[in-house]
Amino acid sequence: MKPLLTSLAAFVLFAIGCSAPQQVKSDLRAPAYPLITIDPYTSAWSGADNLYDRQVMHWTEKDFPFVGVLRVDGKTYRFMGVEQELMQPIAAMGKESAWEATYTLDKPVGDWTKAKYNDKNWKRSLAPFGMNYTDLKTQWRSPNIWLRRTVKVNSEDMDSDKYFLRYSHDDIFELYINGDKLIATDNSWKEDQLIEISKEQMAAWGETLTIAAHCQNTLGGALVDFGLYRANNVDKRLVETAVQTSADVQATRTIYSFACGGVDLKLTFMAPMLLDNLDLVSRPVNYVTYEVVANDGVEHDVEIYFEAGPQWARHSASQKSVSETLTDDRFAYAKTGTVEQPVLKKFGDDVRIDWGYFYLAGEKSKYATAIGDPFAMRGEFIDGGAISSGEGDYMAITTTVGKVGAKPVSDYIMVGYDDLYSILYYGEPVRPYWNRNEDSSIEQQFALAADEYKSLVKRCEKFDAQLMHDATEAGGKEYAELCALAYRQSIAAHKLIENPSGELAWLSKENFSNGCLGTVDVTFPSFPLYVYYNPDLAKGLLNFIFELCESDRWTYPYAAHDAGRYPHVRGQDYGGEGMPIEESGNMLIMTAAICQEDGNADYALKHWDVLTTWANYLVENGQDPRNQLCTDDFMGHLARNANLSIKAILGIASYADMAKIAGKDDIAERYMTKAKEMAAIWKQMAREGDHYRLTFDTEADTWSQKYNLVWDEILGLNVFDADIAADEVAYYQTKFNEYGLSLDYRSSVTKSDWLMWSATLAADKATFEKFITPMYNFYDQTSGRAPMPDLYHTNSSGHQTGWLQARSVVGGYWIKMLKQEKCK
Repeated sequence: MKPLLTSLAAFVLFAIGCSAPQQVKSDLRAPAYPLITIDPYTSAWSGADNLYDRQVMHWTEKDFPFVGVLRVDGKTYRFMGVEQELMQPIAAMGKESAWEATYTLDKPVGDWTKAKYNDKNWKRSLAPFGMNYTDLKTQWRSPNIWLRRTVKVNSEDMDSDKYFLRYSHDDIFELYINGDKLIATDNSWKEDQLIEISKEQMAAWGETLTIAAHCQNTLGGALVDFGLYRANNVDKRLVETAVQTSADVQATRTIYSFACGGVDLKLTFMAPMLLDNLDLVSRPVNYVTYEVVANDGVEHDVEIYFEAGPQWARHSASQKSVSETLTDDRFAYAKTGTVEQPVLKKFGDDVRIDWGYFYLAGEKSKYATAIGDPFAMRGEFIDGGAISSGEGDYMAITTTVGKVGAKPVSDYIMVGYDDLYSILYYGEPVRPYWNRNEDSSIEQQFALAADEYKSLVKRCEKFDAQLMHDATEAGGKEYAELCALAYRQSIAAHKLIENPSGELAWLSKENFSNGCLGTVDVTFPSFPLYVYYNPDLAKGLLNFIFELCESDRWTYPYAAHDAGRYPHVRGQDYGGEGMPIEESGNMLIMTAAICQEDGNADYALKHWDVLTTWANYLVENGQDPRNQLCTDDFMGHLARNANLSIKAILGIASYADMAKIAGKDDIAERYMTKAKEMAAIWKQMAREGDHYRLTFDTEADTWSQKYNLVWDEILGLNVFDADIAADEVAYYQTKFNEYGLSLDYRSSVTKSDWLMWSATLAADKATFEKFITPMYNFYDQTSGRAPMPDLYHTNSSGHQTGWLQARSVVGGYWIKMLKQEKCK
């Protein structure tokens, strides 16, 4: 375990005359900046260069309204968020109010997008259409669907200032109004997307609109829904913004600096996710700290205002929310949640939580809270620096900072979420880890957070500085800045619980991929972060998979792909056979790494029978894999996959290593010998001149990243000849695109986690950095503003793919530091 700098370590540094690492600012312009990171549901980001340029969003890119305003001598400066549009439906989406569509599953003849098209022979049913989503009205399971909807626009609607089309789709989607194409997506799945339509265009279409759409389902779930909305300009009074002067992402903190007239504002979002302390990892409270100081030598009167919307605690705008203010002996709160409270009912990918309660909190001796209409509360604050409650479900918290001069004045508010129950575990609702014994409450968690605030600030500062130092030493400053951005993203893509048997379960959500829970080939790339800092969390990633595979629910001789769809643990959800070699190899390699960190084989011995079954499966099937999926399933099925064969061989060698640690010398020798024999055959079969092939076949000029090979050196298995990695690294450098190395020769797309692993095959830091710089440039320059996607195009377009974002797999960036530690 590598916790933050301990007091003993600090004493040693002092004794030898060395100082602890100092904080180094990150220069990375993040595609999205982490603000509030608690778990997959309470996860808020800024997808803009300036914090005030765009609404704060959930990682799914849906609005999580969070507005911040500083009032200086009666003048206001908006430093966070935007004043939102208030939309009214002309023709609501089906998830708000079911609408009737004409539709066909057969490709129509003629121009089906035009208003006058004859669709009398099409079927009729209610939207939304799809499968594997909540709130559907009609099941759609075929590859394609064509839909038409007629909308009448009345005179009141035609007098509106703005118009918007909202839509949801899974997967490839196109939409037309009166024959004019408005939308054409790639192979992606997103809900509640929004495009603006001009008044001129609405006028040209007239009072009768035909909205026609086609959706193609390529894999997994399916969804299509759309609606038309209007908005009128409101009296927006937060027009003047602060001037942002800096944005800095550290591992546990995001730090902004602003000029607000005669004062400077420093704003820090802190999530004390220190992995050596599970109570901190699971605590559902983050901090927003502000520090104000005069910049002109004059004293100023200052008040500060924060506001959040009910969207933080509901899945969609159609759900009714109830908000309230309350106090206890210590804190003033503003709280919101849905009226319905459907605890653990929703599951899947593009889903926000709609049970439990979101809170803003501050010391009641300092802060006032209110609920009401956001424009009314802002108006009160602008006019007098105070707020009061009224009609509405937005929340606000404010305080008088007081006279501010040359001496900085600082304080904080807290943001928290009480999800009541976190996971449905084979039908049993399970509390979050922080309330695993049912002896805590959200109020107690706020009190603990306040009690520990000062010490946690110091601990987070030390940890952030240490991480930047260690990562820079291992792989350079660009690598360190990528790790800092990845840290909270990876952790917040998990939920920590104790399962009903009392075992730790560190459950990942497969964000914008398919929503699976605990996917093994998502765990595998994220694993380095957790085994590096806390092997108990690493075990928590595997425990529930072992539980499934050792139960009557699982009858296959290979490892499961996942354990359900988040937040439901219910057994493998992924269709078909899963990924037999991929997941078996992953589980064996990760278990071996845990045993090496523990210095004993106790964890492996608990699961020895199933580990043996998987090792034998790989012996039989891993040398030359049959046609099957691997973790890169978006590339399709592949037979004779050379990189997958490496994983199988290393899985067998990992089993041998665990047997050796356990004192099972005869088993260790037998399986290690077999692994080395297979590695020698692999080299002969995969060789293609100066590098190694994508597949074991006769096709010339193929190549692929052999990222799985990195574990051979890290675990000290040494079953593959060292020149294989050296040859691959040299060859990869001839294949770089503008934003790095693609996964293989077939496409320009790459996975940043695997690219990091391939870079770690390099024998020296300088070569490693050659791999990292193009990847760093992608994140620094991409026009996409989603939280750190791990799948993107390496060519000059540098496009995100529209999915695989905000995922835990960026924990794989710690592979370099893990190698640095293990291979000293």
